[in-house]
Amino acid sequence: MKRYSMFIDGEWVNPSSGRWLDSVNPYSGEKWAEIPLGNQQDVDQAVQAAERAMRQGAWSRMTPSQRGQALVRFADVLLEHAPRLAEIEVRDNGKLYAEMSNQCKYLVEWFRYFGGLADKVQGTVPPIDKPNVLNFTRYEPIGVTACITPWNSPLLLLAWKVAPALAAGNAVVIKPSEYTSASTLEFAALAVQAGLPAGLINVVTGLGSDVGEALVTHPLVRKVAFTGGESGGRRVNVAAAADFKHVTLELGGKSANIVFEDARIEDALSGAISGIFAASGQTCIAGSRLLVHESIHDVFVEKLVALASTARFGDPMSPDTQLGPITTEQQFRKVLDYIEIAKNEGAHCVMGGAVAQGPEGAKGFFVQPTIFVNVTPDMRIAQEEVFGPVLSVIKFKDDDDAVRIANGTQYGLAAGVWTENLRRAVDMSNRLVAGTVWVNTYRSTSYTSPFGGFKSSGMGRENGLDAIHDYLQVKSVWIYTGGPAANPYIRR
Repeated sequence: MKRYSMFIDGEWVNPSSGRWLDSVNPYSGEKWAEIPLGNQQDVDQAVQAAERAMRQGAWSRMTPSQRGQALVRFADVLLEHAPRLAEIEVRDNGKLYAEMSNQCKYLVEWFRYFGGLADKVQGTVPPIDKPNVLNFTRYEPIGVTACITPWNSPLLLLAWKVAPALAAGNAVVIKPSEYTSASTLEFAALAVQAGLPAGLINVVTGLGSDVGEALVTHPLVRKVAFTGGESGGRRVNVAAAADFKHVTLELGGKSANIVFEDARIEDALSGAISGIFAASGQTCIAGSRLLVHESIHDVFVEKLVALASTARFGDPMSPDTQLGPITTEQQFRKVLDYIEIAKNEGAHCVMGGAVAQGPEGAKGFFVQPTIFVNVTPDMRIAQEEVFGPVLSVIKFKDDDDAVRIANGTQYGLAAGVWTENLRRAVDMSNRLVAGTVWVNTYRSTSYTSPFGGFKSSGMGRENGLDAIHDYLQVKSVWIYTGGPAANPYIRR
């Protein structure tokens, strides 16, 4: 049993409340660690430390090149500790070690990429229309940044925020999910070990109603980067608006995975499985709506059920396991509720639809991979995010029908298209209202390519060149080089 403290100003700090939360292993159902229960006082201490580190400390005196080199050194330390961080994530959220290991190794590339980008952001010298004036622009850090992360991929989604924020010259205060805080606390300690200045990365753990709200409304916080559900994102956006804070929101999705009659069936089957059952469906980009052309629908569903039925439940630490538990009991209950809603609305369950029998010794929250057919686009199961291993299969007639159904939700995070027709692939990528469109692949992301949603799926972008600008603000500088001033009452 490990009792953690918060990480503030380069040191382990006990919560001012003197209270801790239990962290439960979703696979075993057993408490394995204690997480500090923070409050407004802890948030203020962390934000003040971040403000000092950014404005007064060594970080403020570093050149962009030096900041970038520091992030690359941090990447090396993270890679060295990736296996240990992955094990912690598995204990916390129950996802497969194979996936968490890959994520923890891959996230170091965000710090290498944005470390290299730190000194590549350039201002301009506009050709001003006024004589005897030199005008130039420069990009400056926004200020202390609040990073609020979810429980499904804590460190990877944290890297999406912290790497560009630091490369831009900011300092951060992190509020991880109260269900999965341990790996983030270990991550922050490694930053100091890597030589990053104390106070640059701070972690305050606890409940959203206490820590999250205090962080978003703190007057010294100038930027909020949030990943989570739509309702949480709305509350963050409203609270941040009171002080005109900059906001990036990466929210939920109800992504359409569209299979045309000319698709390579085996590839599309694999993409459909990956899109919804990988990570037990606990991913914002889950292809939870499978749109299948009516001419191949029945055959495709038959093959899909046969393939999905081979999935193996087991210990997430085992390399043979393909499906792990739902991370929290609350989410477990929500998934089961949606299964019953779908049945009551008339959807036909052709696979799963119930609690799964976990492997021997497991006490966690397992749900059978579930597939519904006879789903209509207006059903709740086709409109609302379930965040679990539940797939809605919907028939479509032609391209226009597929676009209408795919775009017919409040979300616009991602979409998949399976076709061998190049013209159709390009046309669909143009017409689908989604921040990411995959063609003949699914669930791919990279530090080089922007990611974010349309409509209720969020605002702003993470990853790629676009991301760093969300952590910068532009300043215009005017220098007059002429003679004596003219009439001061006339605007120049």
